[in-house]
Amino acid sequence: MKKISFVTLGCKTNQFESAAMMEAARKEGYQVVSTGEAADICVINTCTVTARTDAESRRLIRRALRQNPAARIVVTGCYAQSAPDEIRTMPGVALIIGNTEKRELLHLLRKLGEEQQIKVADISQVHKTGPLILETFAEHTRAFLQVQNGCDSRCSYCIVPHVRGPSRSVGLNDALEGIRTFARQGFQEVVLTGIHLGAFGLDLSPPSSLLELLSRADRERIVPRLRLGSVEPTEISAELIERIAAGPTICPHLHIPLQSGEDGVLAAMNRPYTSGFFRELVDKLTAAAPSLCLGTDIIAGFPGETEEAFECGYHFLEELPLAYFHVFPFSPRQGTPAATMPDRVPAAVIKKRAEALRTLSSSKKRAYFESFLGREVLVLIQEKRKDGNSKGLSRNYLSVSIPGHGTPVNTEVTVRITGIDKDQLLGVVVR
Repeated sequence: MKKISFVTLGCKTNQFESAAMMEAARKEGYQVVSTGEAADICVINTCTVTARTDAESRRLIRRALRQNPAARIVVTGCYAQSAPDEIRTMPGVALIIGNTEKRELLHLLRKLGEEQQIKVADISQVHKTGPLILETFAEHTRAFLQVQNGCDSRCSYCIVPHVRGPSRSVGLNDALEGIRTFARQGFQEVVLTGIHLGAFGLDLSPPSSLLELLSRADRERIVPRLRLGSVEPTEISAELIERIAAGPTICPHLHIPLQSGEDGVLAAMNRPYTSGFFRELVDKLTAAAPSLCLGTDIIAGFPGETEEAFECGYHFLEELPLAYFHVFPFSPRQGTPAATMPDRVPAAVIKKRAEALRTLSSSKKRAYFESFLGREVLVLIQEKRKDGNSKGLSRNYLSVSIPGHGTPVNTEVTVRITGIDKDQLLGVVVR
């Protein structure tokens, strides 16, 4: 039995695709082993959203070869899609495949000879997608279900449309069956993912929507907990807000990318909304669901972001009832308009601004945590630790540690929040 290992960088879509490749490998007769163990084949599923992730992808390729000098190294994912010629010069790489070719991994491995092979299609010409077959997600208590891929937006900083292709959706019934499959496997939570999740269904015939998918799944109560991945601000309608607030199975948690709180920077980013629109949306969401966990993404140091623009955006974030935000220092991506924009912000200034934003995010998170002290929340137990504590995740995305409790993993319990310990809450099971 040949041994194969997988390393995954990047988004939930990548995680889902790695899980699907792992399952296909097991069915083919491979033994899937952990990173660092002896393996005949090492698959690195890469990311290219920033220069840092490019560098991390290269580091992981080199590490795989050091740990397994005789292994065949396979590189796939967004970095492989965007820069196969860079990767082909790296020693030990036997196979480079793009995002579309992930479905063909086992077929390509069967044909792999001594010569290096590259198979990276022009993803801009891919206009349909089908469901990736994934019957189990054994390494996790939560399951990710990819229902959409690609993106039709053209944000000026973003390489994703170039490496993921145009927006395309899994069929509505296929998506619902994917949720049912995970439910039959015993998962308590399914996370719906996509590159541009809010565009789900718009390319189908007849057209569908994310709202229709959520409504069908929620009415049928297919799974106890259904969570959304990232959704763009302009795609959150009043009907979707109502469904999120009232749906018995939909987790009260939304990640809505903002990218900047200053209108001039938003326009330069080619984002199709203003800070005023975003503030009004947040007000509607928090009015409908007061305990909703709201997160966002922010880019620090976009070209042309003056000190005044940064301060404006910083104060905008200060005023919003956000629970956290992910901060990304601007990283120029070759082939995007932002890569050639004038008025680049010096690296030292970008670093300083990113640090200030991360500090603000930490204070927001602390305030959100404090609002739950003494309250009861539903927690899905995810792991039992060696110290006897259980750890789990609430419906509104709170990480909760429960000292000395024997609740089995993958069980949802009611927990009273008693304290805060760094990046997690502490609680006791009440029922």
